[in-house]
Amino acid sequence: VQLQASGGGLVQAGGSLRLSCAASGRTFSTYAMGWFRQAPGKEREFVATINWSGGSTYYAESVKGRFTISRDNAKNTVYLQMNSLKPEDTALYYCAGDSAGWATRDPSEYEYWGQGTLVTVSS
Repeated sequence: VQLQASGGGLVQAGGSLRLSCAASGRTFSTYAMGWFRQAPGKEREFVATINWSGGSTYYAESVKGRFTISRDNAKNTVYLQMNSLKPEDTALYYCAGDSAGWATRDPSEYEYWGQGTLVTVSS
């Protein structure tokens, strides 16, 4: 499975962005998908995850209520809708895939990673 993240950019605080992660391969619909981010000088952190069917989602406390993860298995794509963005959301955002199918916050469970898309939020 190859993952291609897109949709990052520069936005003012309070604004919105929608990230997309397109996956190759016919097994996407069986994978759990996650979004992680890494800010300059910081370690990678969990953002959101969704199970194979889209029926189960989990979020980091820092983004709960502002971000929404969703997926379209017909399009082999997972999304991250980011609203009310804050400067502290500035980071390189990665999508990841887990063949086990169950939503998980643990990055070590993910076998496949995209290349990242940069989100910059100005104050």
